[in-house]
Amino acid sequence: MDNSVYSYDPMESPEAVAAVKNLYVPQPYRIEKIIRHTLMEWAFRIPVDFEGGFDKFVEVSLPLVGECPISISDFGEGWIELVIRNVGRVTSRLFELDEGDTIFLRGPMGNGYPVKEEFVGKNLTVIAGGTGVAPARSVVNYFMRNPDCIQNMDVIVGFRNRDMILFHDDIEIWKQKFNTIVTLDDGDPEQGENVGLVTAYLDQLNYEEPENHHYVIVGPPMMIHFTVKGLLDLGAREDRIWVSHERRMACAVGKCGHCRVGNTYICIDGPVFRYDQAKHLVD
Repeated sequence: MDNSVYSYDPMESPEAVAAVKNLYVPQPYRIEKIIRHTLMEWAFRIPVDFEGGFDKFVEVSLPLVGECPISISDFGEGWIELVIRNVGRVTSRLFELDEGDTIFLRGPMGNGYPVKEEFVGKNLTVIAGGTGVAPARSVVNYFMRNPDCIQNMDVIVGFRNRDMILFHDDIEIWKQKFNTIVTLDDGDPEQGENVGLVTAYLDQLNYEEPENHHYVIVGPPMMIHFTVKGLLDLGAREDRIWVSHERRMACAVGKCGHCRVGNTYICIDGPVFRYDQAKHLVD
């Protein structure tokens, strides 16, 4: 499916016009499963009739309430999973729903990580903080399910404290397959917990073959800024670092202007960008 907004051509046949999905119109989908990771972050498993993508996103809406962009945290044949944080009008109403209830989706939207085009057969490091672990999760899980497709993988994820850790089961599997570091801002070293920001553990990564090493960074703007700086200081290449600016998005079709930075529309051109092409995008 083409993510661009469809423009009507009177020379096209009615069948061709009908075949194009209208990205302005939300479609109903049923919530199959709700996983309550923390008090504030829940995962919604939803059967869908479209293919998900690595940090692509959908617009989630409720009639008479509103809509908001949510990144796809994982996906498979016929389903996607959305991790939603209860922080606003729409999300608070979503937290009132139960399994079997209906929500409305538009999408999928945006340009995600080039997993199959760029990462397969390479060294990959995924660094994510807080709810930023959600959109990065599909990338890690792809190589967890297809370990022969990656040369080497490192994962660093950071959370505020142990009560805010997401994806406990996934992380335990990641630890078995990859070099995985979990660090907490408010941790307890006496209980074997890593303490500190994700940037404190960058020196534990392998920076050999910089032309063959890609980095995925997802999190708050300041975390991305200092993580990129740390990676560059340690020898990473700008054109091998991929960052997400999804926090800016709103309408998802480049009309509201909320995500526009210069001539760039985050919702259409992103939300994932190669750092050397997007370092001018200041959040």
